[in-house]
Amino acid sequence: MPITETDLPGVGKKFEIDLDGGQILVVVTHNTGRRDVFLKPAEGADSEKLFELSDELARIVGTILEGAYFQPVKTDDRETTLGDGTSIEWFDVPDGSAFAGESLADILADESIEAAIVAVQRGDEVIPASNAERRLRSGDTIIVVGETDSLDRFESRLVDTGGSN
Repeated sequence: MPITETDLPGVGKKFEIDLDGGQILVVVTHNTGRRDVFLKPAEGADSEKLFELSDELARIVGTILEGAYFQPVKTDDRETTLGDGTSIEWFDVPDGSAFAGESLADILADESIEAAIVAVQRGDEVIPASNAERRLRSGDTIIVVGETDSLDRFESRLVDTGGSN
């Protein structure tokens, strides 16, 4: 992500940041502290002013963008915590899974599961769990809600290729 810095005599400095897709973010920092933020749709195109910030507000926004107030934790898990130990988690159905070929109704009839299947994603199609007769296939993604230990048990059953309980 190249950044170009240009002196603007009597004004301040201009910073151009190449974004994905060929767009360019332009930030002009005035000697007074004011920041003007522009977006260029492409190299050589005219800039469109998005907004301006006072020096104080620019510093606050900068610390937020820097991650000083909140540092996201990157994870390979697809999980959202709902609170009180309850989460929504996305599980891929592996080849040979004991759940492959089973209907949602059959899976949910097993009281040891103790989790709720919300939906199944198959390619671009999202199948609501209310369609309980749909059968799972290898490669499907199951969206499940439950407490952490229930989700762990669900995942163990899901990846079990021997069919044992």
